[in-house]
Amino acid sequence: MNVSVFGIGYVGLVQGAALAQVGHDVLCVDVDAAKVQALEDGTLPIYEPGLKALVRENHQSGRLRFGTDLAAAVRHGDVQLIAVGTPPDEDGSADLKHVLSVAQTIGEHLQRHATIVDKSTVPVGTADLVRECIAQALADTQRSDLTFDVVSNPEFLKEGCAVEDCLRPDRIIIGTDSPRAEEVMRELYEPFNRNRDKVIVMDVRSAELTKYAANCMLATKISFMNEMANLAEKLGADIEKVRHGIGSDPRIGYQFIYPGIGYGGSCFPKDVQALIHTAEAVDFDARLLKAVESRNHEQKTTLFRKISEHFNGALQGKTFALWGLSFKPNTDDIRQAPSRVLMEALWRAGANVQAYDPKAMEETQRHYGARDDLTLAGTKEAALKNADALIIVTEWALFRAPDFDLLKRQLKQPLIFDGRNLFEPQRLSSRGFTYISVGRPTPVAASDAS
Repeated sequence: MNVSVFGIGYVGLVQGAALAQVGHDVLCVDVDAAKVQALEDGTLPIYEPGLKALVRENHQSGRLRFGTDLAAAVRHGDVQLIAVGTPPDEDGSADLKHVLSVAQTIGEHLQRHATIVDKSTVPVGTADLVRECIAQALADTQRSDLTFDVVSNPEFLKEGCAVEDCLRPDRIIIGTDSPRAEEVMRELYEPFNRNRDKVIVMDVRSAELTKYAANCMLATKISFMNEMANLAEKLGADIEKVRHGIGSDPRIGYQFIYPGIGYGGSCFPKDVQALIHTAEAVDFDARLLKAVESRNHEQKTTLFRKISEHFNGALQGKTFALWGLSFKPNTDDIRQAPSRVLMEALWRAGANVQAYDPKAMEETQRHYGARDDLTLAGTKEAALKNADALIIVTEWALFRAPDFDLLKRQLKQPLIFDGRNLFEPQRLSSRGFTYISVGRPTPVAASDAS
C-alpha cells in the first residue's frame, strides 16, 4: 500500500520504517528541512536501538522516502498517518495545532478517497475535529464530493523498545465505525498480525481514550510503588522485598512496580496532564490522576532530599558524580527526566555535577549548554574522579556491575545515592560503602560499625 506519514518524530519515523520493512511504499514528510536532509544523509534525529539499521535498509531499497512536500504526500497516500507532536499547552491540555494543520493540508490537496489515521496521542474528540477540518477544506475548494475516513490508531511504543513494539505489536487498536476503513487498516497491519489476531476494533472515542488510559494506568502503578517506598522507609521495611511479594500475585505482576525517583519522558507526564484536563472539560474531578501527578513531582526530589540531609544542607562546593541522564535506559531522551530536577537542585545549592550517560550526553549539552558547574565526562569512571559521592539516576545495564574498588579509589568517600536500587544494601555495607537507596533501610557501613 502507499502510505504517507506526516511528522518524522519518534512515532512517525519508527512506524514509517516498520511499515516499509514489510513492503509498504512509505513517504515520510516533515516541515523541518534540516531533519529531512539529515535523514537523507543517514543521520537520525533520535536514538533508538535497531532503528538506524532499519531506516538505512529501507531507505536504500526505496521503500522509505523522506521529503518536505506535504502536498506530494497527500497525493501519494492511500493511508495517511498523522504523527506530529501534541505538546502540552500552558493549561496542560494537548496542543492540537500541528494535528489540525496537517488535516487542513490534507483537505486542501486530497484528490481521491483516503483513510486518514490519527497516530499521534490526541484527546478524545480529536478525530471529529480532524474530520471537520478536512471537510471544511474540501467545501472551500468545491470538492465536497470527495470521500475520506478518519481512524484513531494510537501507538503503544516504549522508548528503548520501539522498533520491536512496531514489528511485533501486542495489540493494534483501530477506532472506526466504517467497514471500509476497518478493511483498509486490517490490510495495512496484516503483516504484523499473522501469529494471532492482535487487532481490536472499537469506536473512535474509545480508541482515543484507550491510549490515555493505558499510559495513565502505568503511571499510576509507578506512583503507587513510589508511595509505598516512602512509607516503607518510615516503617523500617524493605520495598524491594515488598515488590517481590506483591509482584508474585499474577493480578499485579512485576512490570512497572519498581520503586525509584519518578517517571519522565515525553509520554507519561504529558498524558496524565492531558487526561486531567479532558476530565475537567466535562466537569469530572480526576482525583486519582491528580494524586499520581503530585506524587511523581514530589518523587523527583527524593534523591536531593536524601543528599541534602546526609550533608546537613552543606552542599556548597561539593562535587557529585552522576550516572544516568536519560529518563530511562536505551534512549537519549531527557524530557521530564528526574536527572534534570536533581541537577538543577544541586546547582541551586552550589554543588557541581560530573555526569555520564551512554546516549544522552549530546542532548544534555544541547539543553544546558556550557556551565561551570556541569562536566560531561567521557566515561562513567571519569565522572567519579574526586567526587564527594556517586548518584545513580538511570538504570542503564552498564551501571549494574561496577568496579567497587575503583569507586572507592576515585571517590573522596565511599558514598552512593542510588535512585534505582541497583545493588544489595548489605553487600555494599560489607564493602565499606554508605549506600542510600529508595524505600530500604540504610545499613551502617562496615568500616563505621562499632
